[in-house]
Amino acid sequence: MKKLLYIPVNTKPEHLSTSKTVSREFVNRFLAKNPTFELMEIDICNEYVPELNYKYYNGRAELVSSDEYAKLNTEEQQAVARIKELSNQFVSADAYVIAAPMWSSFFPARLITYIDCVIQKDKVLKINEDKVEGLLDDKKRTAVYIQSSGGVFPKLLSGQINHGTTYIEDIFKFIGIKDFHKLMVEGTGKDNIGVEGAEKKAFEDMDKIIDKMSE
Repeated sequence: MKKLLYIPVNTKPEHLSTSKTVSREFVNRFLAKNPTFELMEIDICNEYVPELNYKYYNGRAELVSSDEYAKLNTEEQQAVARIKELSNQFVSADAYVIAAPMWSSFFPARLITYIDCVIQKDKVLKINEDKVEGLLDDKKRTAVYIQSSGGVFPKLLSGQINHGTTYIEDIFKFIGIKDFHKLMVEGTGKDNIGVEGAEKKAFEDMDKIIDKMSE
């Protein structure tokens, strides 16, 4: 059975979060169109995602093992185990839905902590002396990044302002997930659009993305 990994990034409960409201509808519609997919979900703002520590690593993106692992205290061993668990879950997925608000032209810091955890040597990356390459092109994978924002940004300026969107697209393509899509939920803070108007437009736009991800 294929797997959809849903990663909401917001401390708010779903009914108070635009990004979570829209992404939940997206997930529901995706699963309805793709009934062979199993849902995996991790609410990274409300679940344990370790902050990285040099003690956890032998080298670049390579977690400690055996003797080095045994030298860690219980809390540190739990962190290493959790990082492995998060990375294994991420690699097992066939489709990804990440949803976050725009914060200071980026996204909540918790998301970069999570990404740092899942990107591990010989699972997500192959690291040689002369190059680093992604490993997640081993099967068909697809992803969408759903971002809510108070403003509306012209496409010509989007690359200069939506740094979070640019980063997520770049990192996913680098690790091998080329089929990447974006759903912008814009104008939640504008009087002529507001939360209701932004969500309505996103609901109208999402089926086209779901169709592309389902091909």
